[in-house]
Amino acid sequence: MNIHEFQAKQLLAARGLLVPPGAVCETPEAARQEAERLLAQGASQLAVKAQIHAGGRGKGVFADGYRGGVRLVRTAEEAEACARAMLGNVLVTRQTGPSGRRVRRVLVTAAPEIRRELYVAVLLDRARACPVVMASTEGGVDIEEVAAHSPDKIVTEPVDPLLGWQGYQGRKLAVTLGLTGPLLPQAVRCFEALYRTWWECEAALVEINPFCVVATPKGETLLAIDAKMVLEDNALFRHPDLAALRDENEESPLEVEAGRYQLNYIKLDGDIACLVNGAGLAMATMDIIKHYGGEPANFLDVGGGANVEQVAAAFRIIMQDPNVKAILVNIFGGIMDCDVIARGIVTAVRETGLSVPLVVRLEGNNVEAARRTLAASGLSLISAGSMADAAEKVVAAARGLGQVVAGTV
Repeated sequence: MNIHEFQAKQLLAARGLLVPPGAVCETPEAARQEAERLLAQGASQLAVKAQIHAGGRGKGVFADGYRGGVRLVRTAEEAEACARAMLGNVLVTRQTGPSGRRVRRVLVTAAPEIRRELYVAVLLDRARACPVVMASTEGGVDIEEVAAHSPDKIVTEPVDPLLGWQGYQGRKLAVTLGLTGPLLPQAVRCFEALYRTWWECEAALVEINPFCVVATPKGETLLAIDAKMVLEDNALFRHPDLAALRDENEESPLEVEAGRYQLNYIKLDGDIACLVNGAGLAMATMDIIKHYGGEPANFLDVGGGANVEQVAAAFRIIMQDPNVKAILVNIFGGIMDCDVIARGIVTAVRETGLSVPLVVRLEGNNVEAARRTLAASGLSLISAGSMADAAEKVVAAARGLGQVVAGTV
């Protein structure tokens, strides 16, 4: 689960990591008031930052042509004007796709004088089967770009999950990044707070980019200027406070609805919808659709224990995607009872008044009963005997080719 920048900063600050002062605002007037407060406290420059679940905001362009989802200002009037231009507008970045994301909040924060920009993150290294702290002197740049052009500038520090983060690792990493002298103890505390945030929140990723050396009247200090966190969905039941941070406005409405029925659904850009049981079979189904020249419209795994209501809900969700031109149901009944899928198909088709071709391939547990259920329904379906046969037929059906003949299963 993704969370907003301001939420990630709150979690980091609660564990001792310094972040610039500021507040999230939902109206231009609130942005002006926060700007006035920060300026009165001595800030000379402010940042107004659109809050969406996507990177590249600074280089993004709004639907009306306004440029930049991160703007630097020096007066409260400028902060209000930026917030007014952003709020309610759709921001398009390289990560949002052409449809963009609507901005509902902005973060108004102090923008200190930056001396150096670094990168630091904590994530799980699946190859090593342990957490790893990753850092680079090339902050403010996408880590993918650094990995592609200057991989030698990325350093990693694996963490023993039983021992946890150790002080000597923090000192080692600080020296590697050039954080010596008065900055050394600060850096050690920051790395410890960063790792503790990752561990206590059971996050998949905690990233600070840029992690900056900034100038203050009392000397240089370290601040998390920007932060990104991805929380592990499967651990959220242990963290109701973190689950409450979910912003459904930032997610696909169809994915949100699917979650209510415990369905694993991800919308894609194609026109052939898939309804499959099991993540592996779902991936294989999408692959074979592409092999025959089609494009999957979704990943949809109903799981091994789906009931009729869930299958019917899956069909309703599929049919809400206007791009869908054909549907492929590919079920292998191991734990799953094929007849449950069949009854769900019948219920859903009658509810939705299905108007696109439907290809069905069923194999395994109770498949004969499933075929009888579909045959008795009187629905017009396209029967397939194998995955290859199903994929070939559904691609042809989506293209409206005449060689596919509909008939009952």
